[in-house]
Amino acid sequence: IYNLLFEFSSASDIASAHLTRLTNLLNTSSKGHYDRDTAIRFREAARISIGSHMPAKSLELKHTIRLIRELDFEISEIESEIKFIMNEINSPILSIPGINYRMGAMIIAEIGDFNRFDSPDKILAFAGLSPSTYQSGQLESSHSHMEKRGSRYLRYALFNATKFVCHWDPTFAAYLEKKRSEGKHYNIAVSHAAKKLVRVIYQLQKSGQSYIKAA
Repeated sequence: IYNLLFEFSSASDIASAHLTRLTNLLNTSSKGHYDRDTAIRFREAARISIGSHMPAKSLELKHTIRLIRELDFEISEIESEIKFIMNEINSPILSIPGINYRMGAMIIAEIGDFNRFDSPDKILAFAGLSPSTYQSGQLESSHSHMEKRGSRYLRYALFNATKFVCHWDPTFAAYLEKKRSEGKHYNIAVSHAAKKLVRVIYQLQKSGQSYIKAA
């Protein structure tokens, strides 16, 4: 769509476009998905469009598309470097179904040296995922809440990684479903699964072993 809008930045441009040129652009940009019939429909729709041609807006659109393309290139470059570094590290965290290079890199980068933590509970506290309780005088509430302290980036990475792990791994999927069946809100159930994930990650990193998916 960016190629189309960059080449023809207004309805009037599309309406007056040569059919062969429009067809070739759509066919090439869509890798063969759009053909001549699609180009005809595009051009006919543009001809009955109520949109007006505004040169300033067309220029702004082209400039925005250039910025998007530049950012896409930079993102691709960064993600390639992340993949290279993660392959060099060879962390067993990537063996967990649902954890990709980007999310795995965030978790590894935020935790750093696992030897700093003598238990997974310390990582949970560092991420702000350990529960705390409301206290008032001698009364202590039975309703716990997340501390919301620690590394919010690690908390974000773990919470989102857990959603994917619960989708792709049957053990975590069953655990999430169990928590949901207990009447827990989805986000609360995910936070419980995130704690389980941290314990798994800790064990894998300390042992150097890969995750074994349940049959």
